Amino acid sequence: MKRGGIKGWNKDERPRERLLEKGAASLSDAELIAILLSNGSRGMSALDLSREILKSCDNSLRELAKVNYHKLLAIKGMGPAKISALLALFELSRRYMTREAKEMERVSSSSYAAQIIKPLLRDLPHEECWVMYLNRANKLISKERMSSGGISATVVDVKIIVRNALEKYASSIILVHNHPSGSVQPGDNDKRQTYLLKEASAVFGITLLDHLIIAGDSYFSFSDEGII
Repeated sequence: MKRGGIKGWNKDERPRERLLEKGAASLSDAELIAILLSNGSRGMSALDLSREILKSCDNSLRELAKVNYHKLLAIKGMGPAKISALLALFELSRRYMTREAKEMERVSSSSYAAQIIKPLLRDLPHEECWVMYLNRANKLISKERMSSGGISATVVDVKIIVRNALEKYASSIILVHNHPSGSVQPGDNDKRQTYLLKEASAVFGITLLDHLIIAGDSYFSFSDEGII
């Protein structure tokens, strides 16, 4: 185990210097995380700490992206500054994957809608409900999280969704929520909430284009299945 900070290592072993000289792709996952952490803790280098973090997530970046503040805090050597750096990176990654509305093309299919929203929901350990608001050309105006629930249910507030759509001058909406269980199949409550939102939106001339259920890398489309 190397002692002390990264500055005490041989130059060709320092992740930051190697990144600048050879590019980020030349570094391992642990080395990239070590750069974010900047330093380790007593008796543990930043690289050793990075390896412990990865080990706690079965060496899976996908699993690491799911962890919360309290799980990271339980790892010896991790404090608020280091945890904040990691959580900020994950959030930036999600935002990059979903892109900004001004960069969006016309949402012409359920698969494209899922591509936009999936990075925000696929790795969550709890259910969340989001709404995508679109204009007459089916271009995305905005996407908003409406609620965050437990592991098996979240709340769809029909009145708030319709009000927000009117305020944004949206012509149509897409309801989205995730299933942490991994199953994309809709339950009776999912179908009931879809019907209620469709009927309420129609009163104000707003079309519910689809209801997507995200489960990992898979999704279910109410529209594609002909049940909306």
